[in-house]
Amino acid sequence: MTAQNQPVLVADIGGTNARFALADTQLAAPLQQDSIREFAVAQFPSLGDAARHYLEQVGAEARRGVFAVAGRVDGDEARITNHPWVISRMRTAHMLGFGELHLINDFAAQAMAISLLQPQDVIQVGGAAWVPGTPGQPRNYAVIGPGTGLGVGGLILRHGRCYPLETEGGHVSFPPGTPEEIRILEILSEQFGRVSNERLICGPGLVNIHRAVCEMANIDPGQLQPVDVTARALHGDPQAMRTVDVFCAVFGAIAGDLVLMQGAWDGVFLTGGLTPKMLDSLQHSGFRQRFEHKGRFSSIMARVPSLAVMHPHAGLLGAAAYAADVERDLPGGNA
Repeated sequence: MTAQNQPVLVADIGGTNARFALADTQLAAPLQQDSIREFAVAQFPSLGDAARHYLEQVGAEARRGVFAVAGRVDGDEARITNHPWVISRMRTAHMLGFGELHLINDFAAQAMAISLLQPQDVIQVGGAAWVPGTPGQPRNYAVIGPGTGLGVGGLILRHGRCYPLETEGGHVSFPPGTPEEIRILEILSEQFGRVSNERLICGPGLVNIHRAVCEMANIDPGQLQPVDVTARALHGDPQAMRTVDVFCAVFGAIAGDLVLMQGAWDGVFLTGGLTPKMLDSLQHSGFRQRFEHKGRFSSIMARVPSLAVMHPHAGLLGAAAYAADVERDLPGGNA
């Protein structure tokens, strides 16, 4: 069996877990769902060891791979945020006997996943519906996802090809939109100096907002985790409920700004670990109001869909989409 006829090993590597799967790039739905496995990264000294363990466990052979990593890819090297792995593409490929290995940013994979998402994989937030484009139709999408941090990217579709945009948009300066948010910015500035969007819109961001809201109410919240804030909100705690409201409103404002900056008129996809957990709050909050409230562009923004991604393995799906896209450039591919 030639390398091109073998499955491609795809991976979604975070600071805590490594997910692997096989992809058949000849299929319209390339990700093989029954091949998905997840391991704790702390169990392995390197990404190559984790990948080799996966291939041995599932009894598969592969000669090519696409690994999406939660960190910046700089040439041949990638560093995982919140984990000491330093990944060399060449060394990892040599260790696995791969003739070809691609390292991509995790939000490049999240963006690529858009090309394979089906209507049942997303839930509409707001009144604008998503209409997937016909093959070959130009499309511009944005993707933003709060989790441990705030990931931001985009996807440009041109002439049947996918072009993911890797950005560090989560680190753009936070723009307050209300007097309350101005005060929150002042409070957070005292601790952090410069305040980025990620200081508010991520798991730790929930805690930052809550601390600021409590300070304005002259309340000491104590040491909390993000899950404590959302749990208190569910039980009717006023400061926690206000925190969730502010989080959703600011998230909507930032997502709308992203559409304007990228010209992503075809939609923004909401990913990340917090989106499914906070879906009900997003749907019953100021998210969409602030998303659309863009002055002279408000009527246009009202037509832009915002979609919560519910696919459980969007990172792997995107890595598989990337592998299929690369396949078209290989000799005998479908370009």
